[in-house]
Amino acid sequence: MNESIQTAKPEILGAFQAYETQERIANTKIGCALVVILMPLGSAADFFCYPNQLERFFVARLLCSALAAGIWAFLYTETGRRQCKWLGQIVPLLPVVFLAWMIAMTDGFASPYYAALNLVLLAVGAVLHWTLRESIVAVLLVLAMYIGAGCWSSVHHPSALPTPADVLFSNFYFIALMDIICVVGTYYQERARFREFNLRYQLNDQNSQLDRQNKQIKEAEAQLVQTEKLASLGRMSAGIIHEINNPLNFVKTGLYTLAKQTKHLAPERQADYADTVKDLEDGFDRVMTIVSSLRSFTHHDEESRDEVPVTTLVDESLRFVSHEWSSGVKLEKELAAGQTIYANKNKLIQVCLNLLENSLDALKTKEFANGEPPLIRITSRVENGRNFLTFRDNGPGIPPENLGKIFDPFFTTKDVGDGMGMGLSICYRIIQQFDGDIRVQSEPGKYCEFTLEFPVKA
Repeated sequence: MNESIQTAKPEILGAFQAYETQERIANTKIGCALVVILMPLGSAADFFCYPNQLERFFVARLLCSALAAGIWAFLYTETGRRQCKWLGQIVPLLPVVFLAWMIAMTDGFASPYYAALNLVLLAVGAVLHWTLRESIVAVLLVLAMYIGAGCWSSVHHPSALPTPADVLFSNFYFIALMDIICVVGTYYQERARFREFNLRYQLNDQNSQLDRQNKQIKEAEAQLVQTEKLASLGRMSAGIIHEINNPLNFVKTGLYTLAKQTKHLAPERQADYADTVKDLEDGFDRVMTIVSSLRSFTHHDEESRDEVPVTTLVDESLRFVSHEWSSGVKLEKELAAGQTIYANKNKLIQVCLNLLENSLDALKTKEFANGEPPLIRITSRVENGRNFLTFRDNGPGIPPENLGKIFDPFFTTKDVGDGMGMGLSICYRIIQQFDGDIRVQSEPGKYCEFTLEFPVKA
């Protein structure tokens, strides 16, 4: 917690420097505003100290303010923000240069304007929040300019009275004292700013970790609930499947026997009889397929991975929602031939089921006009070494303000009792588990599209 700038971790130091850059931009703008306002106001001192230089000095002060105003405006551009470090050092030196010129044009070391240089140093320490190195450079430049202005005045105004020793000592003493105060104050201000930032950084990091842990706990809790539901469904389905299989075997035997009786019928009745038996066999095969899919879906080995054919994945998912499918909802499929996804079949079906059920629920809430039918379109493709599976419906879509929250646990727009808001969150975790990604695009009132992306197994 007492970490210094010199011993700070690279990530903390980088974040602090980025923070300081933003602060530097804001503080430099304040410095520009002070120069723009205070330099012309200094004409009041010119009126009392050097009335014969009033007009000349006023023009110089306006020029200094204009330069500061130009830097101020430049800071609102992208280029200006990138150069804020150097601009921030130039701003306080503008009045120093003009004040040094005024000192050189008047009484040199005896000029009372040395006090104005102290005000600039005070602004450096109090407003601009420079680093220790920058403040040392600044105070040395101020001192050098003061000495240069005094020497220039002594050489070019030999008729002027020499500066009394007590005045010379007093001026240098106060400037040097202000230099020391500025440097020391800047040093401790920089340490205090870093200490405060470091505390906030660590606190934010801890809060972020707590938020992530709370989110993981909630998701784990929801996963446990979902797992328990699937386990219960598995136990119940196992009993149902066992009970269904016995009568189905009798039905299969009966159909086989009926098919053998075709030859004993009159020729004109054999065609209709064969068609009827064929329809019964097709219905029987469909029932067996559903039972087989249910047995596979409720299997407990959910962590195994295999090459899952996309056509099989989509067809089995559609069978599970067939009882919810409205006769008015149109289905379009465009699946790549031979495409497979390397993942766990049961979990992929869970994802597809959730997306299909969400689409069906959404389509019920939209009123279609101009003959447009409710539509769910499922497409797939392999592109650039990635598998893509897309579910799109022409329902009411998702509002823009909700797009960034739909994968959050417990976020739902459904009525109380219609959903916990965990479906898409669980889908997101499942897709990530298989090194995939899930994205959503939507335009309110027109469509909603979920795209699943997986790597192609080498």
